[in-house]
Amino acid sequence: MKGNLALVVSLGLIFSTLPLAAHHSFEAEYDFNKTVKVTGTVTKVEWMNPHARFYVDVTDGAGKITNWNFELGPIVILLRQGWRKNSLKPGDQVTVEGYLAKDGNGLGNARRVTLPDGRRVFGGSSAESEK
Repeated sequence: MKGNLALVVSLGLIFSTLPLAAHHSFEAEYDFNKTVKVTGTVTKVEWMNPHARFYVDVTDGAGKITNWNFELGPIVILLRQGWRKNSLKPGDQVTVEGYLAKDGNGLGNARRVTLPDGRRVFGGSSAESEK
């Protein structure tokens, strides 16, 4: 019985630290010096921990469409900033200001998002806390 309890407690401790190990710092993936501002159509929203994210189709001057992947902050921070699960929906037109990924592959960290109703909301970016 004691052996089973020790096993359960050990497994609980191991699994409780997995989300912490999976979390990354801003500087590991994004570049403070590479900013981006795009306007486009939301195609998908993922409202989940550790970070919410959304995808935006952006059309360049030549008519080429690129689907951008923007990371938001933790949901608890977004809720404090006035975000709700339905703040962004597929089809919404938004403007996103943020930071590019170091590899520049259409991945960004959203600093500020202008919603369809014109409100500008903080994206919960961890960039400001790490500067």
